[in-house]
Amino acid sequence: MTAALTIRAYQEGDLERVAALFTAAVHGLAAQHYNERQCHAWAPLSPDLSRWRERLAGLTTLLALRDGTLAGFIAYAADGYIDLLFTHPDAARCGVATALYQQAEAALRSSGCTELYTEASLVGRPSFARWAFEVSEEQYVEFGGQMFLRYEMRKQLAAADEQS
Repeated sequence: MTAALTIRAYQEGDLERVAALFTAAVHGLAAQHYNERQCHAWAPLSPDLSRWRERLAGLTTLLALRDGTLAGFIAYAADGYIDLLFTHPDAARCGVATALYQQAEAALRSSGCTELYTEASLVGRPSFARWAFEVSEEQYVEFGGQMFLRYEMRKQLAAADEQS
């Protein structure tokens, strides 16, 4: 029997667990798409917590917990930008990302947001495509001395009164 998933708001005390989950996700799930140098550039094994604190400060971040263990997180801006969406390798393909995404979309929709957008990795692109995002641009970006392919993806949201 699968444990129930609980979604709650991020709190400052969650910082180390969020950074550790991100690192585990990149090195565990993204490693099939990226080489070792890229994974280390994207997610150093010793995360810079001050950079993480700064990055999350302007975002709404939700955590998914299963039996008290962090299974995933999403971080998004009020303008519809989904900055981060990661699941722990042990929770991959179990509905964690979808549950987080659906809660974020509902919150953004109810706040009047009419478009969502993200810069999806090779790993994230299929999930965003399942959620009706479309690629608007392929981008090559340099990070930590490594080049990465990512996809700017967008999704138009119907107004809340158009959905009924």
